[in-house]
Amino acid sequence: MANEEEIKTEETAEESTETETESETEKLQKELDSQKDKFLRLAAEYDNYRKRTEKEKLATYDNAVAATVEAFLPVADNFALAMASNAEVSGEFRKGLDMIQKQLENAFEKLRVESFGERGEPFNPELHNAIARTDDAELEDDCIALVYQKGYKIGDKIIRHAMVQITN
Repeated sequence: MANEEEIKTEETAEESTETETESETEKLQKELDSQKDKFLRLAAEYDNYRKRTEKEKLATYDNAVAATVEAFLPVADNFALAMASNAEVSGEFRKGLDMIQKQLENAFEKLRVESFGERGEPFNPELHNAIARTDDAELEDDCIALVYQKGYKIGDKIIRHAMVQITN
């Protein structure tokens, strides 16, 4: 009987050791999972931070370009008016004006500045500022009939809305 009791005690001790080992393994697994979760959250947070700062940096650049271009827009507008009023001028003078116009367009292109607001385009209140209405049989309703001042944008940022006349 003493032998049987010793065997039972040994079995109970082995079961107790196995239970403790399983319990300890579960604890370690939970701790590992917790640390892994913390690491993944930290990595995701860092990635979001990196993307946000990159976006802010681009926005800062776009804002600086927009402010600079806005200072030059009156010059571009006056030059466009001069080009339109001197349509009958020919020769070297006209060639010089065309070259200057091309340089101005190239400068805007390098800065990623786009102009908008052309006759026949559909009216978009987010881009265009309608200051008058007119009847025009050639165009559909709510289309641009006349452009008083072109609009400019860089990416999605509007530098200046186009001032236009639209059709009824």
